[in-house]
Amino acid sequence: MRRPTLKLLLPAALTAALLVGCSSTTDATDSTGSDTASGTVIEAATDADLTVESAMAANTAAETVESTWDESAEVTIALTGSSATVDGDGVSVDGSTVTITAPGTYRVSGTLDDGSLVVNSTGDGLVRIVLDDASLSSTTTSPLQVTDATAVAVVLEDGTANSLSDASEYVYAADVDEPNAALFSTADLTITGTGSLDVQGNANDGIASKDGLVIESGTITVDAVDDAIRGKDYVVVNGGTLDVTAGGDGIKSDNDEDAALGYVYVSGGDLTVTAVDDGLTATTDVIVGGGTIAVQTGGGAGASVADDATPKGLVGDVSVVIGGGTLLVDAADDAVHSGGVVSVADGVLTLASGDDGIHADNALQISGGAIEVTDSYEGLEAGQITVAGGDVSVIASDDGVNAASSTEDATEDTSGDAAAGPGGEMATDANALVTISGGSLYVESEGDGLDSNGSMVMTGGTVVVAGPTNSGNGALDFNGTFEVSGGELIAVGAAGMAQTPTDGSSQSFVGFTMSTTEGDGSVVHVLDADGNVVASFQATKSFSSVVYTSSDITSGEEYTLSVGGSVGDDAVNGLSHSGDADGASSVGTATAGTVIAGMGGGGGMAGGDGGGRQRP
Repeated sequence: MRRPTLKLLLPAALTAALLVGCSSTTDATDSTGSDTASGTVIEAATDADLTVESAMAANTAAETVESTWDESAEVTIALTGSSATVDGDGVSVDGSTVTITAPGTYRVSGTLDDGSLVVNSTGDGLVRIVLDDASLSSTTTSPLQVTDATAVAVVLEDGTANSLSDASEYVYAADVDEPNAALFSTADLTITGTGSLDVQGNANDGIASKDGLVIESGTITVDAVDDAIRGKDYVVVNGGTLDVTAGGDGIKSDNDEDAALGYVYVSGGDLTVTAVDDGLTATTDVIVGGGTIAVQTGGGAGASVADDATPKGLVGDVSVVIGGGTLLVDAADDAVHSGGVVSVADGVLTLASGDDGIHADNALQISGGAIEVTDSYEGLEAGQITVAGGDVSVIASDDGVNAASSTEDATEDTSGDAAAGPGGEMATDANALVTISGGSLYVESEGDGLDSNGSMVMTGGTVVVAGPTNSGNGALDFNGTFEVSGGELIAVGAAGMAQTPTDGSSQSFVGFTMSTTEGDGSVVHVLDADGNVVASFQATKSFSSVVYTSSDITSGEEYTLSVGGSVGDDAVNGLSHSGDADGASSVGTATAGTVIAGMGGGGGMAGGDGGGRQRP
């Protein structure tokens, strides 16, 4: 069950601002198949205020437990190998089955070789289990299972080492809610304390709660045949050191019946997740507010996976929201994926992917943080992509940034050069949009650099595109319009499919095509009519076209492109404003604001080496 679109709605003024430059809005259908108002899906998806705080406010808060207690009231359970001795009330012992029957605090120590500690408390109150050098294993079932309780807290005593290991095949009793994990609970479960816990999930999951699961602290190692850590209502990690290995998903919440549940939230801690399938996954939201998270799925970005396998790093069916922390993902499929929205407001992200670095079916919003996509097929992909802040670097074997909506409604637009192509028109997806209003964006791609099946808008920020070397792709590629009113962009790549911003943009631009291809490491300078350097760029790959726009470009004036010399010490991502063009050779001139009709949104560009050239 997909969360209602209403959760992601924002004030009308913000929505309108985000949709500036979109050529039209069309009737859309949401992911549940129900019709929505015109543009609703895209408007809801582009919530620029989707933060950790707002995402958590839309979810049911996790249960909290009292962190202190009266140690003099503890009941002690001493495990003796095949049975146990008890000092206090609320516990029954039947051979190797030890059952807690009432709320209270129980301190457990010793070894249970083949048996179970069962919580079956019908009273109203917390059952607190303090593991104090306790080792429990079973050859028939779960060694620590909660069948009935208001809530349960497992406390890992300071300085102790504890372990749980379940059967590889369970033998179920007819009157028991069947467990499916080495640490299993039908009630809300909290794990806390500063000791350690080693969990071996030999049959299915490692740690599982059929309600909520909160991990406050402790050193926890889980190795599970299927999911390592699973909470139906939520999994919240506030601290601790977790090292989990899973034959299925690493950390998972799977409540699909309540739109305010089914989420994973990490606010702190040190997590290492190795999974055959997804790393962190939720039927609603995956939310990261802090901590250090290292995820590897499916063997990593270079691994071969089965046709029906999709091992992703972070997966939120409704949203993935990152507002802090450090995230390192190496995924055979998408590194970060959402069926709705991905929002990055802060944090340090290093992502390697066998498919998309970040993918959102509806919208990707970047307003802060540092994002480095080190390996991907497509770097950033969503219906609408907004870069309003942050420091973003993308390396892609295909498109670097790709806007293609999941509710694609392509329309033929033959107005002006914006859609004119050789012998026909190009379809424009009215729901696809790239908006750049701030931050810095570096793209190195073998396919298109900035690609929109609809339009693009730039009002601020700094963008550097080292685009394709083959003429079948372009550093800039859009089917609608690319309107520029601020910021700075330099895009270099092959000349065959090169495009410029749209004629009439309030900030002008200059574009050059060259009769020769300049090699990797070449320095180019954009010079004004007086020979002054406006911008310098050192390319990381070969190129035969250059597009540049900034507030320093004046429409109608002539600019020269020169090759040689050096960039300045202020160069960032190869772009400098203090380059030295001494000794550089002119390769062509162009008039700012000139667009020559050609293929796609911006057409061909003013040509070097003797004037304009229209692409065939």
